[in-house]
Amino acid sequence: MNDFKTFLNIEKIINFLPHRFLFLLIDQVVKYKKFFLYALKFVSINDFFLGHFPKKFVFPGVLIIESIAQASGLLSIFSKGQLINKELIYLVSIQNAFFKKQVYPGNKMIIKVFYKKKINNFEEFDGIVLVDNTLICKATLLLSRF
Repeated sequence: MNDFKTFLNIEKIINFLPHRFLFLLIDQVVKYKKFFLYALKFVSINDFFLGHFPKKFVFPGVLIIESIAQASGLLSIFSKGQLINKELIYLVSIQNAFFKKQVYPGNKMIIKVFYKKKINNFEEFDGIVLVDNTLICKATLLLSRF
């Protein structure tokens, strides 16, 4: 028996994440289980900030990292349980991050996060972002609930 849970659309995602447009960077959760989550971000021209490479629409690397953080936050909630008493999950550390390619309007970012371990009040996740089966970004993140 497959223990994957499947598909959360944006209407369900906003029940878990406090982010909203323009900063909500997860459009769908395709599948998840206790230690793994697979999500999508459909990148459009509306996701770009004026002044960030104004002559070339490149999705900001910091937002790629944020998409990994949001996916990791969802995985934390799904594996540890809902947030309580207005608690939020914060990104507290980015380690070993690198970018191999750029993301452009029309790309579909595949975000995969893996729960690694709990360290005191922190949770460690490995995340990767792919476009067309090509590695775009890889990073290890620490998140904490406050």
